[in-house]
Amino acid sequence: MKTFRFAAVGDNCIDRFRRPVSQSFVGGNAVNVAVQLARRGHKSYYFGAVGRDAGGLRTRRMLAENGVLLDHLQERDGVTAYTDIEVLPSGDRVIAFEDFGVCAGYAPETAEIDVLKTMDHVHIGWMNDGGALRRTLAAAGVSLSQDISVNADPEDLGIDGLKVAFGSAGDDEQVGEEMLEHLLQQGARIAVVTRGSEGSAASDGTVRASTGIRAVDVVDTTGAGDSFIAGFLAAHVAGASLLQCLESGRDHAAQTCTHVGGFPQEPQSL
Repeated sequence: MKTFRFAAVGDNCIDRFRRPVSQSFVGGNAVNVAVQLARRGHKSYYFGAVGRDAGGLRTRRMLAENGVLLDHLQERDGVTAYTDIEVLPSGDRVIAFEDFGVCAGYAPETAEIDVLKTMDHVHIGWMNDGGALRRTLAAAGVSLSQDISVNADPEDLGIDGLKVAFGSAGDDEQVGEEMLEHLLQQGARIAVVTRGSEGSAASDGTVRASTGIRAVDVVDTTGAGDSFIAGFLAAHVAGASLLQCLESGRDHAAQTCTHVGGFPQEPQSL
């Protein structure tokens, strides 16, 4: 398998599952994508910030153990981001509280941006920089992706310049079709929409592809979308068709659903 140089930029967090799970895991969109790419043999760099606290040390350790390159991980005074996740009687997970900690306000420095420009592909996770990094890298011709579903503030949701824009439409097929069209109209060269139990679809404005889910015994869906992104990107950068990219994303997501957390790791008790 040919290996590529990927970078994931932005959020990390400690996912703290409330009862009955009562455990915490390292996660975050950018972190999960970086880990999944590294676990599949690619050179995967993480660009982000953690606090000088136990959460930051834990995040650094987990990334390193999974082969993610940490040359550009910043340490800052303050708390490492964390997310409290409520486990409903149905088994569904909902975010009860988030503190973005030192991730808030994070931006790569000039020298780091120069490094990002050398990557085969850069994925941007949650960032509250008003889209500055996306615009800078797009202007330099860097292959970029972002998951628009992880940013809540409209000013951080620009799509223009993205090679691949990811979105989530739940189980609603009509909403998924509308989202595909919207992402393309807003400037994405490839639009990809996940649709829960209905699978996923992608379009470049000319070719459209879709696939269903891969059935597994679901333990937890946390991070499945991030694994889908990693699987799709690995296939896309390797030159696969849209359908092959969707199938790769599907299979990566299904595997993640078989364990708690965005990637296999030893949890800590709360």
